[in-house]
Formats: sequence, structure tokens, C-alpha cells
Amino acid sequence: MRVVISAGGTGGHIYPALAIINKIKEKEPDSEFLYIGTHNRMEKDIVPKKGIPFKQIEIYGFSKSIFKNLKTVKCLFKAFRKCRKIIKEFNPDIVIGVGGYVTVPVVISAKKLGYKTFLHEQNSLPGKSNKFLSKYCDLIGISFESSLAHFPKEKVVFTGNPCSEDAMKAKELVKSTLGLSAYKKLALIVMGSLGASRVSKYLESELQKFKGQDYEVLFVTGKDSYEEVTKCSYPENVKIIPFYEGLASVMKKTDVMVSRAGASTLSEIIALEVPSILIPSPFVANNHQFLNALDLIKKDAALMIEEKDLTEGILFKTVNDLISNDEKIKKIKSNLKRMQVKNSADLIYENIKKVINNGTDK
Repeated sequence: MRVVISAGGTGGHIYPALAIINKIKEKEPDSEFLYIGTHNRMEKDIVPKKGIPFKQIEIYGFSKSIFKNLKTVKCLFKAFRKCRKIIKEFNPDIVIGVGGYVTVPVVISAKKLGYKTFLHEQNSLPGKSNKFLSKYCDLIGISFESSLAHFPKEKVVFTGNPCSEDAMKAKELVKSTLGLSAYKKLALIVMGSLGASRVSKYLESELQKFKGQDYEVLFVTGKDSYEEVTKCSYPENVKIIPFYEGLASVMKKTDVMVSRAGASTLSEIIALEVPSILIPSPFVANNHQFLNALDLIKKDAALMIEEKDLTEGILFKTVNDLISNDEKIKKIKSNLKRMQVKNSADLIYENIKKVINNGTDK
């Protein structure tokens, strides 16, 4: 299979794209890939390190500034020309968009050139790019059933998020490698790869309250927050690290997790049945993390504290109450299990093949 794939801006788009690539490689080892991403976002560093051929285009999202938008429109026209050239030269069997504004010129160019197209949406409330592109694609895979209302029903298939399969394959953490006890419960607090400065500041004092508890706390600050956070001293049962590659291995040994509500993180929480306290980021487009979290809350599969409600002692109390409540944890795990799509990447692969083969499984 020859595949052009595009996703950009955040790990929430990039890592599902990589999971799709990995599944196609597993099924068809001779497949060839070309990843089209932005020139100045995370994918330009992450993707080439994976050994995946990468082409970059200069493109920006629209803003409130008229002058910036004039530049955006100019770059968009250039991006369309470049994408048409790249796609024609590569001549793929299918073009896959996995979110982010970079996918707009890629998917539209592909459709106008007559190539098959597939979209994947990770969030409960679809992003603007995917909603706009729905008319230019053959099929759309969704991660939350609630997304169905936002797309043409005849084009939608429920696949779940492909990151869930990667999470299940992750090797369990040996807790001693992080200085943790093999015999104590673990509360994991993680605010994303770059961190969340307001929450990190709040945690500087909140973490002091965990002193003397019979469980341990691992706070993964994010690289941008680590230096500031570690200026303070913390109780012996609180460990601070800036980042951990392959967090799913830690989640497999976690009793309670405190996290943002990005789509890929939630797919891992569901796949690994991790009881969680979600603090959605209020700074994302269309408040989509809140809506993602709400999908779990409605099913009694997580707890949620909005960032505006992070008063002194509330997080400590919520973690403490949950980690000691075996009955509540058992119920949450059971509800998460009901939400699982264990073969998400397989479902995406099978539907991509159907698109390529005009609706058949051959």
C-alpha cells in the first residue's frame, strides 16, 4: 500500500497518525509512506526520527488578526500547489488526514486529483478542519460515538482511537526504575509533554498535602514546567520527573491518574482501565477537552475537576478519596471496560482497505 498521511500541530493528532502507520506496516510490511506536515510544529521533529519520509509545507491557522490572515491565505494557495505536486509524484493508493489545519490542502488536493481519502477524528467535538473536510473524504473514522452528530452519517464508521492498541502493547513499568515502591499504590499526575503552568503552580503547594499518605505520587511536570516546579521541596512519597517516553507503561502500574483530557490520553485511560481525575484544558479550541471528558463523566467512567475549580485541598481530597475507595475504583474500571475498542487500529486499517477497494474487503 502507498499512503500519504497528514496530521499536525499536537501529539493528539500526530500519535494517532503514527499508530495508523504502524498498523499498516504490521499488515503490509512493504507499504510506503509519505507524511505531510507543517514546517514549524511538533511533527517536523517527531516524524523524521521515526524513519518516515516527511514533506513540510508552510501553513498557519486563521486568527483574529486581518494581517496574519492575509499571510495565511497566501500560504494556503502555495500549500495547495505544493500538495498537488507532492501527491501526484508519490501517486498513493489513499490519502489519510488525522487532524490539524495542515490536512486541509492535503485532503482537498488529493480529492480533486481523484485519490481516495480517509479522515480520522479523535475528539468528541470534531475539529474545524475535519468538519470542513468531511465533504472531500470517502470515509471518516470517529473515536467517540457523540461525534456522529457532526458528520454525514453515511460517511462515518466508529473505530475508536488507534493509540489505544499501542497502549495495550506497552510493557509494564518496573516501578523501582523511577524510585517507586513495588508494594504501594501509585497516583500519577501528568499535564502533557509541555506541561500546564497554572496547574503546575497550583500543585507546588497541593503536593505538600500528600505527606504521610501510604501511597506514592508521581508528578510528570512536562518539560517546560520542570525547572520551576523543582525549585520547591516535596514529601518523600512524591516523585517529580519532567517527561516519560511511553507513558502507557507507567499507566499500567497506576491506581489513580490525574490528567488533561486530550483524546489520545483518554483512549489510553479507557484501554488500560485507569481510574482518572480529569482536568480539561480550558485553552483548547471549542473547549473540546471538556467535551471529551464529559463523554466519560456521563458513563461514570472518570471524575472531573475544571481548572477554574482548583481550590486549595480539592485535588488532594479527590485523589485521596478515590484511591482509598476500592468499590468506586472497581465501578469505574467496569465502566471503562464497556467503552473499550480494543482493535481500533485494526478497524481503521480494514476501513482504509474498503475505501481503496471501493467498499469491498478484497
